[in-house]
Amino acid sequence: MASSNGLVCFTNCLLPQEDGNLLEKDLWIDERRGVILDAQKTFFLRKERPDRIVNLNGNILSPGLLDIQINGAYGFDFSVYDGDDNAYKQGMKMVAERIVETGVTSLVPTIITQEKSLYPTLLNLLRPFSTSESATLLGWHAEGPFIEHAKRGAHAPSFLLSAPESVKSFESVYGARNLAEAEDWLMARDSHNIGVRIITAAPEIDGVMPSIKELSRRGITFSIGHSIASSDVATAAVMQGARLITHLFNAMPLLHHRDPSIIGLLGASPHLSAPTSPSNLLFSSDLRIENVVQSPTSPMSANFKTSRSEALDDTATPLQSPTQPLTPASGGHTPAPSGISRMTSRTFLHLEKGQVADMIFERPFYGMIVDGIHCHPNSVRLAYSSHPEGCILITDAMKILDPHLKDGVHDWRDGKRFVKEGDKLYLEGTTTLAGSVITLDKCVRNFSRFTGCSLGEAIKCATFNPAKCLGIENEKGTLRPGAHADLVVLSREGAVLSTWVKGKEVWSSTAA
Repeated sequence: MASSNGLVCFTNCLLPQEDGNLLEKDLWIDERRGVILDAQKTFFLRKERPDRIVNLNGNILSPGLLDIQINGAYGFDFSVYDGDDNAYKQGMKMVAERIVETGVTSLVPTIITQEKSLYPTLLNLLRPFSTSESATLLGWHAEGPFIEHAKRGAHAPSFLLSAPESVKSFESVYGARNLAEAEDWLMARDSHNIGVRIITAAPEIDGVMPSIKELSRRGITFSIGHSIASSDVATAAVMQGARLITHLFNAMPLLHHRDPSIIGLLGASPHLSAPTSPSNLLFSSDLRIENVVQSPTSPMSANFKTSRSEALDDTATPLQSPTQPLTPASGGHTPAPSGISRMTSRTFLHLEKGQVADMIFERPFYGMIVDGIHCHPNSVRLAYSSHPEGCILITDAMKILDPHLKDGVHDWRDGKRFVKEGDKLYLEGTTTLAGSVITLDKCVRNFSRFTGCSLGEAIKCATFNPAKCLGIENEKGTLRPGAHADLVVLSREGAVLSTWVKGKEVWSSTAA
Protein backbone atom coordinates (compact mmCIF):
# COMPACT_ATOMS: atom_id res chain seq x y z
CA MET A 1 0.00 0.00 0.00
CA ALA A 2 1.58 3.25 -1.14
CA SER A 3 1.43 6.53 0.75
CA SER A 4 -0.58 9.26 -0.98
CA ASN A 5 2.00 11.91 -0.13
CA GLY A 6 5.01 9.59 -0.41
CA LEU A 7 5.80 9.80 3.31
CA VAL A 8 5.95 6.67 5.47
CA CYS A 9 6.40 6.58 9.23
CA PHE A 10 7.67 3.46 11.01
CA THR A 11 6.53 3.56 14.62
CA ASN A 12 6.69 1.44 17.77
CA CYS A 13 10.16 0.18 16.82
CA LEU A 14 13.76 0.04 17.99
CA LEU A 15 16.33 1.80 15.78
CA PRO A 16 19.98 0.62 15.84
CA GLN A 17 22.34 3.53 16.36
CA GLU A 18 25.86 3.86 15.03
CA ASP A 19 27.24 3.25 18.52
CA GLY A 20 25.39 -0.08 18.81
CA ASN A 21 22.56 1.13 21.01
CA LEU A 22 18.90 0.45 20.23
CA LEU A 23 16.70 3.52 20.53
CA GLU A 24 12.92 3.52 20.65
CA LYS A 25 12.02 6.14 18.06
CA ASP A 26 9.99 6.66 14.87
CA LEU A 27 11.63 6.71 11.45
CA TRP A 28 10.33 8.65 8.45
CA ILE A 29 11.15 7.79 4.84
CA ASP A 30 10.22 9.15 1.42
CA GLU A 31 9.14 6.08 -0.55
CA ARG A 32 9.12 8.00 -3.84
CA ARG A 33 12.73 9.08 -3.57
CA GLY A 34 13.77 6.00 -1.61
CA VAL A 35 15.58 7.90 1.14
CA ILE A 36 15.48 8.31 4.91
CA LEU A 37 14.21 11.64 6.19
CA ASP A 38 14.84 13.95 9.10
CA ALA A 39 11.30 13.92 10.53
CA GLN A 40 11.52 17.32 12.19
CA LYS A 41 12.92 19.12 9.15
CA THR A 42 10.49 17.39 6.81
CA PHE A 43 7.48 18.42 8.88
CA PHE A 44 8.77 21.99 9.13
CA LEU A 45 9.29 22.29 5.37
CA ARG A 46 6.27 20.36 4.08
CA LYS A 47 3.80 21.04 6.89
CA GLU A 48 2.41 17.52 6.63
CA ARG A 49 2.74 14.15 8.27
CA PRO A 50 3.18 10.74 6.65
CA ASP A 51 -0.05 9.34 5.21
CA ARG A 52 1.14 5.80 5.85
CA ILE A 53 1.98 4.54 9.33
CA VAL A 54 3.71 1.17 9.78
CA ASN A 55 3.44 -0.22 13.32
CA LEU A 56 6.34 -2.59 13.94
CA ASN A 57 5.03 -3.85 17.28
CA GLY A 58 8.24 -3.27 19.20
CA ASN A 59 10.53 -5.00 16.70
CA ILE A 60 13.85 -3.72 15.34
CA LEU A 61 14.05 -1.53 12.23
CA SER A 62 17.64 -1.84 11.04
CA PRO A 63 19.59 -0.60 8.05
CA GLY A 64 19.69 -3.39 5.47
CA LEU A 65 22.52 -5.86 6.02
CA LEU A 66 25.67 -5.47 3.89
CA ASP A 67 27.78 -8.48 2.86
CA ILE A 68 31.19 -7.55 1.46
CA GLN A 69 32.30 -11.10 0.67
CA ILE A 70 29.89 -13.47 -1.05
CA ASN A 71 30.89 -15.85 -3.84
CA GLY A 72 27.41 -16.69 -5.07
CA ALA A 73 23.97 -17.90 -4.01
CA TYR A 74 20.89 -19.79 -5.17
CA GLY A 75 22.89 -21.85 -7.65
CA PHE A 76 24.74 -18.95 -9.28
CA ASP A 77 28.51 -18.59 -8.93
CA PHE A 78 29.97 -15.12 -9.57
CA SER A 79 33.25 -16.78 -10.61
CA VAL A 80 31.77 -18.88 -13.42
CA TYR A 81 31.40 -17.35 -16.88
CA ASP A 82 30.44 -19.44 -19.92
CA GLY A 83 30.76 -16.71 -22.53
CA ASP A 84 27.16 -15.48 -22.38
CA ASP A 85 26.93 -11.95 -20.94
CA ASN A 86 23.14 -12.01 -20.75
CA ALA A 87 23.06 -15.30 -18.87
CA TYR A 88 25.59 -13.94 -16.38
CA LYS A 89 23.57 -10.75 -15.89
CA GLN A 90 20.44 -12.81 -15.31
CA GLY A 91 22.31 -14.71 -12.62
CA MET A 92 23.32 -11.45 -10.97
CA LYS A 93 19.72 -10.26 -11.08
CA MET A 94 18.40 -13.51 -9.62
CA VAL A 95 20.79 -13.40 -6.66
CA ALA A 96 20.04 -9.73 -6.03
CA GLU A 97 16.29 -10.33 -6.00
CA ARG A 98 16.30 -13.48 -3.87
CA ILE A 99 18.88 -12.62 -1.22
CA VAL A 100 16.63 -9.96 0.32
CA GLU A 101 14.92 -12.79 2.24
CA THR A 102 18.06 -12.93 4.41
CA GLY A 103 17.89 -9.20 5.21
CA VAL A 104 20.75 -8.31 2.85
CA THR A 105 20.11 -5.17 0.81
CA SER A 106 23.68 -4.58 -0.41
CA LEU A 107 26.45 -7.01 -1.32
CA VAL A 108 29.83 -7.15 -2.99
CA PRO A 109 30.04 -10.12 -5.39
CA THR A 110 33.33 -11.94 -4.88
CA ILE A 111 35.30 -13.87 -7.45
CA ILE A 112 38.01 -16.28 -6.40
CA THR A 113 41.25 -16.95 -8.27
CA GLN A 114 40.54 -17.39 -11.98
CA GLU A 115 42.29 -18.11 -15.23
CA LYS A 116 43.89 -14.77 -16.05
CA SER A 117 41.94 -14.05 -19.24
CA LEU A 118 38.55 -14.13 -17.47
CA TYR A 119 39.14 -11.22 -15.11
CA PRO A 120 38.59 -8.25 -17.46
CA THR A 121 35.22 -9.62 -18.57
CA LEU A 122 33.99 -10.68 -15.13
CA LEU A 123 34.96 -7.44 -13.41
CA ASN A 124 33.43 -5.39 -16.20
CA LEU A 125 30.14 -7.26 -15.78
CA LEU A 126 30.20 -6.81 -12.01
CA ARG A 127 29.52 -3.10 -11.99
CA PRO A 128 26.98 -1.63 -9.55
CA PHE A 129 23.57 -3.08 -10.30
CA SER A 130 20.07 -3.18 -8.82
CA THR A 131 16.40 -3.38 -9.75
CA SER A 132 13.45 -1.77 -8.04
CA GLU A 133 12.90 -4.91 -5.95
CA SER A 134 16.41 -6.21 -5.44
CA ALA A 135 19.43 -5.78 -3.25
CA THR A 136 22.21 -3.63 -4.70
CA LEU A 137 25.29 -5.32 -6.13
CA LEU A 138 27.84 -2.69 -5.17
CA GLY A 139 30.69 -3.73 -7.45
CA TRP A 140 33.26 -6.47 -7.08
CA HIS A 141 35.69 -8.16 -4.69
CA ALA A 142 38.62 -9.89 -6.40
CA GLU A 143 40.01 -12.47 -4.00
CA GLY A 144 43.21 -13.51 -5.77
CA PRO A 145 45.22 -14.35 -7.80
CA PHE A 146 47.99 -12.43 -5.98
CA ILE A 147 47.90 -14.67 -2.91
CA GLU A 148 50.30 -16.98 -1.10
CA HIS A 149 50.44 -20.57 -2.32
CA ALA A 150 50.70 -21.99 1.20
CA LYS A 151 47.50 -20.21 2.25
CA ARG A 152 45.52 -20.63 -0.94
CA GLY A 153 42.72 -22.69 0.64
CA ALA A 154 40.31 -23.73 -2.13
CA HIS A 155 41.96 -21.45 -4.74
CA ALA A 156 43.47 -23.23 -7.76
CA PRO A 157 47.29 -23.23 -7.35
CA SER A 158 47.94 -23.15 -11.11
CA PHE A 159 46.29 -19.72 -11.40
CA LEU A 160 48.22 -17.95 -8.62
CA LEU A 161 50.41 -15.06 -9.74
CA SER A 162 52.98 -12.58 -8.53
CA ALA A 163 53.06 -8.90 -9.58
CA PRO A 164 56.59 -8.26 -10.86
CA GLU A 165 55.54 -4.97 -12.48
CA SER A 166 53.53 -3.81 -9.46
CA VAL A 167 50.38 -1.90 -10.51
CA LYS A 168 50.94 -2.73 -14.17
CA SER A 169 50.70 -6.40 -13.26
CA PHE A 170 47.36 -5.77 -11.56
CA GLU A 171 46.14 -3.88 -14.64
CA SER A 172 47.33 -6.66 -16.91
CA VAL A 173 45.29 -9.23 -14.96
CA TYR A 174 42.16 -7.30 -13.97
CA GLY A 175 42.02 -4.95 -16.95
CA ALA A 176 43.12 -1.31 -16.79
CA ARG A 177 39.54 0.00 -17.20
CA ASN A 178 38.42 -1.96 -14.15
CA LEU A 179 41.15 -0.32 -12.09
CA ALA A 180 40.47 3.23 -13.25
CA GLU A 181 40.07 5.98 -10.69
CA ALA A 182 36.76 5.79 -8.85
CA GLU A 183 34.98 8.63 -10.68
CA ASP A 184 36.02 7.40 -14.11
CA TRP A 185 35.02 3.83 -13.25
CA LEU A 186 31.55 4.86 -12.09
CA MET A 187 30.92 7.17 -15.03
CA ALA A 188 31.97 4.59 -17.59
CA ARG A 189 28.65 2.82 -17.73
CA ASP A 190 25.73 3.75 -15.50
CA SER A 191 24.23 6.30 -13.18
CA HIS A 192 25.01 4.66 -9.84
CA ASN A 193 26.59 7.20 -7.55
CA ILE A 194 28.36 4.67 -5.37
CA GLY A 195 30.43 1.66 -6.27
CA VAL A 196 32.84 -0.64 -4.50
CA ARG A 197 36.00 -2.44 -5.55
CA ILE A 198 37.97 -4.67 -3.19
CA ILE A 199 41.18 -6.59 -3.86
CA THR A 200 42.38 -9.32 -1.51
CA ALA A 201 46.09 -9.99 -1.92
CA ALA A 202 49.11 -11.09 0.11
CA PRO A 203 51.46 -8.13 0.69
CA GLU A 204 54.55 -10.37 0.83
CA ILE A 205 54.06 -11.51 -2.78
CA ASP A 206 56.50 -9.92 -5.20
CA GLY A 207 55.17 -6.56 -6.43
CA VAL A 208 52.09 -6.38 -4.20
CA MET A 209 53.38 -4.06 -1.47
CA PRO A 210 54.47 -1.30 -3.90
CA SER A 211 50.98 -1.42 -5.49
CA ILE A 212 48.88 -0.84 -2.39
CA LYS A 213 49.25 2.91 -2.21
CA GLU A 214 48.30 3.50 -5.85
CA LEU A 215 45.37 1.08 -5.78
CA SER A 216 44.06 2.81 -2.66
CA ARG A 217 44.44 6.21 -4.31
CA ARG A 218 42.16 5.00 -7.09
CA GLY A 219 39.42 4.23 -4.59
CA ILE A 220 40.02 0.49 -4.36
CA THR A 221 39.86 -1.10 -0.92
CA PHE A 222 42.96 -3.24 -0.40
CA SER A 223 42.48 -6.23 1.90
CA ILE A 224 45.20 -8.43 3.38
CA GLY A 225 44.38 -12.09 2.97
CA HIS A 226 45.58 -15.58 2.00
CA SER A 227 48.94 -14.46 3.31
CA ILE A 228 51.84 -15.43 5.57
CA ALA A 229 52.91 -11.82 6.16
CA SER A 230 54.89 -11.19 9.33
CA SER A 231 53.86 -8.47 11.76
CA ASP A 232 56.20 -5.97 10.14
CA VAL A 233 55.04 -6.72 6.62
CA ALA A 234 51.37 -6.61 7.62
CA THR A 235 51.90 -3.31 9.44
CA ALA A 236 53.71 -1.86 6.44
CA ALA A 237 50.77 -2.84 4.24
CA VAL A 238 48.41 -0.91 6.50
CA MET A 239 50.78 2.04 6.43
CA GLN A 240 50.60 1.96 2.65
CA GLY A 241 46.79 2.00 2.63
CA ALA A 242 45.42 -1.48 3.33
CA ARG A 243 42.24 -1.03 5.39
CA LEU A 244 40.77 -4.53 5.62
CA ILE A 245 41.70 -8.10 6.57
CA THR A 246 39.96 -10.89 4.65
CA HIS A 247 38.23 -13.59 6.76
CA LEU A 248 40.28 -13.14 9.93
CA PHE A 249 41.96 -16.28 11.35
CA ASN A 250 41.49 -18.17 8.08
CA ALA A 251 44.23 -18.55 5.44
CA MET A 252 46.83 -16.76 7.56
CA PRO A 253 49.41 -17.70 10.22
CA LEU A 254 48.16 -18.69 13.65
CA LEU A 255 48.50 -16.09 16.40
CA HIS A 256 52.02 -16.38 17.85
CA HIS A 257 53.14 -14.34 20.84
CA ARG A 258 56.51 -13.41 19.29
CA ASP A 259 55.16 -12.54 15.88
CA PRO A 260 51.35 -12.15 15.92
CA SER A 261 51.39 -11.58 12.16
CA ILE A 262 48.20 -10.33 10.48
CA ILE A 263 45.96 -11.13 13.44
CA GLY A 264 48.20 -8.94 15.61
CA LEU A 265 47.07 -5.84 13.71
CA LEU A 266 43.92 -5.86 15.83
CA GLY A 267 46.06 -5.12 18.86
CA ALA A 268 48.60 -2.83 17.19
CA SER A 269 50.65 -1.21 19.95
CA PRO A 270 51.03 2.58 20.26
CA HIS A 271 54.61 1.89 21.36
CA LEU A 272 55.48 0.42 17.98
CA SER A 273 53.93 3.33 16.11
CA ALA A 274 55.59 6.11 18.09
CA PRO A 275 57.95 8.34 16.06
CA THR A 276 60.94 7.40 18.21
CA SER A 277 60.16 3.68 18.32
CA PRO A 278 62.89 1.25 17.21
CA SER A 279 60.37 0.15 14.58
CA ASN A 280 60.28 3.58 12.96
CA LEU A 281 61.75 2.06 9.85
CA LEU A 282 58.19 1.02 9.08
CA PHE A 283 57.39 4.63 8.34
CA SER A 284 59.75 4.98 5.43
CA SER A 285 58.22 6.73 2.46
CA ASP A 286 60.21 4.42 0.18
CA LEU A 287 59.81 0.91 1.54
CA ARG A 288 62.08 -1.81 0.23
CA ILE A 289 61.25 -5.35 1.22
CA GLU A 290 64.12 -7.78 1.60
CA ASN A 291 64.14 -11.50 2.32
CA VAL A 292 60.40 -11.75 1.92
CA VAL A 293 58.80 -14.97 0.75
CA GLN A 294 58.94 -15.22 -3.02
CA SER A 295 56.06 -15.42 -5.46
CA PRO A 296 53.72 -18.40 -5.28
CA THR A 297 55.31 -20.00 -8.30
CA SER A 298 58.82 -19.89 -6.87
CA PRO A 299 60.69 -23.04 -5.75
CA MET A 300 60.67 -21.68 -2.23
CA SER A 301 56.88 -21.72 -2.01
CA ALA A 302 56.61 -25.05 -3.75
CA ASN A 303 58.63 -26.79 -1.02
CA PHE A 304 56.02 -26.20 1.63
CA LYS A 305 52.96 -28.30 2.29
CA THR A 306 49.68 -26.48 2.21
CA SER A 307 47.01 -26.52 4.87
CA ARG A 308 44.20 -29.05 4.71
CA SER A 309 41.81 -26.38 5.81
CA GLU A 310 41.68 -22.62 5.77
CA ALA A 311 40.16 -22.68 9.25
CA LEU A 312 42.06 -25.47 10.98
CA ASP A 313 45.72 -24.99 10.10
CA ASP A 314 47.40 -28.15 11.31
CA THR A 315 50.40 -28.08 9.00
CA ALA A 316 53.52 -25.98 9.16
CA THR A 317 53.36 -22.42 7.98
CA PRO A 318 56.32 -21.52 5.71
CA LEU A 319 59.09 -19.52 7.29
CA GLN A 320 58.10 -15.91 7.62
CA SER A 321 60.23 -12.94 6.84
CA PRO A 322 62.79 -11.73 9.38
CA THR A 323 61.75 -9.64 12.34
CA GLN A 324 62.56 -6.40 10.51
CA PRO A 325 62.39 -7.05 6.76
CA LEU A 326 61.77 -3.42 5.84
CA THR A 327 64.57 -0.94 5.45
CA PRO A 328 64.48 2.73 4.51
CA ALA A 329 65.96 3.64 1.18
CA SER A 330 68.54 5.75 3.00
CA GLY A 331 69.68 5.70 6.60
CA GLY A 332 67.75 7.37 9.39
CA HIS A 333 64.10 8.09 10.02
CA THR A 334 62.01 9.25 7.10
CA PRO A 335 58.51 10.73 6.98
CA ALA A 336 55.39 8.63 6.78
CA PRO A 337 54.15 7.80 3.27
CA SER A 338 52.34 10.69 1.67
CA GLY A 339 48.59 10.53 2.18
CA ILE A 340 49.02 9.14 5.71
CA SER A 341 48.70 11.90 8.28
CA ARG A 342 50.88 11.58 11.35
CA MET A 343 49.00 12.14 14.60
CA THR A 344 50.85 12.99 17.79
CA SER A 345 51.94 9.77 19.45
CA ARG A 346 52.70 9.79 23.17
CA THR A 347 56.12 8.20 23.63
CA PHE A 348 56.36 8.97 27.35
CA LEU A 349 54.53 7.52 30.31
CA HIS A 350 51.44 9.34 31.54
CA LEU A 351 48.96 9.34 34.41
CA GLU A 352 45.65 9.61 32.56
CA LYS A 353 43.55 6.54 33.18
CA GLY A 354 41.96 5.15 30.03
CA GLN A 355 43.96 7.43 27.75
CA VAL A 356 45.80 5.56 25.00
CA ALA A 357 48.50 7.18 22.90
CA ASP A 358 47.38 8.03 19.39
CA MET A 359 48.46 5.75 16.54
CA ILE A 360 49.92 7.14 13.35
CA PHE A 361 47.69 4.74 11.42
CA GLU A 362 44.22 3.33 11.94
CA ARG A 363 43.88 -0.34 12.72
CA PRO A 364 42.26 -2.12 9.77
CA PHE A 365 38.75 -3.47 9.59
CA TYR A 366 38.49 -7.25 9.56
CA GLY A 367 35.93 -9.68 8.19
CA MET A 368 34.82 -12.74 10.16
CA ILE A 369 32.76 -15.75 9.13
CA VAL A 370 30.72 -16.33 12.27
CA ASP A 371 29.29 -19.74 11.50
CA GLY A 372 30.88 -21.56 14.45
CA ILE A 373 33.04 -23.50 11.98
CA HIS A 374 35.52 -21.09 10.44
CA CYS A 375 36.11 -19.39 13.80
CA HIS A 376 35.70 -20.76 17.32
CA PRO A 377 33.35 -18.63 19.46
CA ASN A 378 36.28 -17.80 21.77
CA SER A 379 38.27 -16.49 18.80
CA VAL A 380 35.32 -14.39 17.68
CA ARG A 381 35.01 -12.83 21.11
CA LEU A 382 38.79 -12.31 21.38
CA ALA A 383 38.88 -10.39 18.11
CA TYR A 384 35.82 -8.30 18.91
CA SER A 385 37.10 -7.43 22.38
CA SER A 386 40.38 -6.29 20.86
CA HIS A 387 38.95 -4.07 18.11
CA PRO A 388 35.13 -3.79 18.13
CA GLU A 389 35.01 -0.78 15.79
CA GLY A 390 36.70 -2.77 13.03
CA CYS A 391 34.56 -5.89 13.13
CA ILE A 392 32.67 -6.83 9.94
CA LEU A 393 30.48 -9.90 9.61
CA ILE A 394 30.73 -11.71 6.27
CA THR A 395 29.32 -14.94 4.89
CA ASP A 396 31.96 -15.91 2.28
CA ALA A 397 28.99 -17.89 0.99
CA MET A 398 29.22 -20.14 -2.04
CA LYS A 399 26.75 -20.63 -4.86
CA ILE A 400 24.69 -23.16 -2.93
CA LEU A 401 23.73 -20.58 -0.33
CA ASP A 402 20.00 -21.04 0.01
CA PRO A 403 18.17 -21.09 3.35
CA HIS A 404 15.90 -23.79 1.92
CA LEU A 405 18.65 -26.13 0.59
CA LYS A 406 19.01 -29.56 2.19
CA ASP A 407 22.28 -31.21 3.19
CA GLY A 408 24.10 -33.40 0.68
CA VAL A 409 26.56 -33.35 -2.23
CA HIS A 410 26.24 -30.49 -4.72
CA ASP A 411 28.11 -29.60 -7.92
CA TRP A 412 30.57 -26.71 -7.81
CA ARG A 413 32.89 -26.11 -10.80
CA ASP A 414 35.66 -27.76 -12.84
CA GLY A 415 34.33 -31.20 -11.91
CA LYS A 416 34.56 -30.50 -8.18
CA ARG A 417 31.69 -30.94 -5.75
CA PHE A 418 30.70 -29.54 -2.36
CA VAL A 419 29.53 -31.51 0.65
CA LYS A 420 27.04 -29.55 2.76
CA GLU A 421 26.49 -30.54 6.38
CA GLY A 422 24.40 -27.91 8.13
CA ASP A 423 26.42 -24.69 7.93
CA LYS A 424 29.62 -26.60 7.09
CA LEU A 425 30.79 -26.73 3.48
CA TYR A 426 33.88 -28.55 2.25
CA LEU A 427 35.30 -30.01 -0.95
CA GLU A 428 34.23 -33.57 -1.60
CA GLY A 429 36.94 -36.05 -0.65
CA THR A 430 38.83 -33.50 1.49
CA THR A 431 38.52 -31.66 4.76
CA THR A 432 39.22 -28.28 3.11
CA LEU A 433 36.60 -25.73 4.00
CA ALA A 434 35.25 -24.10 0.85
CA GLY A 435 33.51 -20.94 1.93
CA SER A 436 30.24 -21.23 3.78
CA VAL A 437 26.50 -21.54 3.35
CA ILE A 438 25.50 -19.42 6.31
CA THR A 439 23.26 -16.39 5.80
CA LEU A 440 24.24 -12.98 7.14
CA ASP A 441 21.24 -12.68 9.45
CA LYS A 442 22.30 -15.93 11.12
CA CYS A 443 25.85 -14.54 11.45
CA VAL A 444 24.37 -11.60 13.35
CA ARG A 445 22.52 -13.90 15.75
CA ASN A 446 25.57 -16.12 16.22
CA PHE A 447 27.79 -13.11 16.84
CA SER A 448 25.56 -11.82 19.61
CA ARG A 449 25.60 -15.26 21.24
CA PHE A 450 29.34 -15.86 20.78
CA THR A 451 30.49 -12.48 22.12
CA GLY A 452 27.72 -11.70 24.58
CA CYS A 453 27.21 -8.32 22.92
CA SER A 454 23.76 -6.85 22.38
CA LEU A 455 21.83 -7.48 19.20
CA GLY A 456 22.23 -3.78 18.36
CA GLU A 457 26.03 -4.10 18.57
CA ALA A 458 25.93 -7.22 16.40
CA ILE A 459 23.79 -5.43 13.80
CA LYS A 460 26.37 -2.65 13.63
CA CYS A 461 28.97 -5.21 12.48
CA ALA A 462 26.80 -6.13 9.49
CA THR A 463 25.66 -2.61 8.59
CA PHE A 464 27.56 0.48 9.67
CA ASN A 465 31.03 -1.06 10.05
CA PRO A 466 31.22 -2.53 6.53
CA ALA A 467 29.75 0.66 5.07
CA LYS A 468 32.35 2.75 6.88
CA CYS A 469 35.15 0.48 5.72
CA LEU A 470 34.05 1.02 2.12
CA GLY A 471 33.47 4.75 2.55
CA ILE A 472 29.72 4.60 1.84
CA GLU A 473 28.40 5.15 5.37
CA ASN A 474 26.38 8.18 4.30
CA GLU A 475 24.30 6.08 1.90
CA LYS A 476 24.36 2.49 3.14
CA GLY A 477 24.41 0.73 6.51
CA THR A 478 22.98 3.70 8.37
CA LEU A 479 19.74 5.45 9.32
CA ARG A 480 21.15 8.92 8.71
CA PRO A 481 18.82 11.38 6.92
CA GLY A 482 19.51 11.23 3.21
CA ALA A 483 20.70 7.62 3.29
CA HIS A 484 19.08 5.03 1.07
CA ALA A 485 15.88 3.63 2.60
CA ASP A 486 17.18 0.05 2.46
CA LEU A 487 15.83 -1.49 5.65
CA VAL A 488 15.24 -4.80 7.37
CA VAL A 489 12.72 -5.47 10.13
CA LEU A 490 14.09 -7.93 12.68
CA SER A 491 12.41 -9.59 15.60
CA ARG A 492 13.90 -9.07 19.03
CA GLU A 493 15.62 -12.44 18.48
CA GLY A 494 17.17 -11.27 15.19
CA ALA A 495 14.91 -13.12 12.73
CA VAL A 496 14.14 -11.37 9.44
CA LEU A 497 10.50 -10.30 9.28
CA SER A 498 10.56 -8.04 6.21
CA THR A 499 12.99 -6.31 3.88
CA TRP A 500 12.60 -2.89 2.27
CA VAL A 501 14.55 -1.55 -0.71
CA LYS A 502 14.45 2.10 -1.77
CA GLY A 503 11.53 2.66 0.59
CA LYS A 504 9.38 -0.22 -0.65
CA GLU A 505 8.73 -3.59 0.96
CA VAL A 506 10.21 -6.32 -1.26
CA TRP A 507 9.98 -9.36 1.01
CA SER A 508 7.93 -10.37 4.02
CA SER A 509 7.97 -13.53 6.12
CA THR A 510 4.18 -13.49 6.17
CA ALA A 511 4.03 -13.59 2.37
CA ALA A 512 6.85 -16.11 1.87
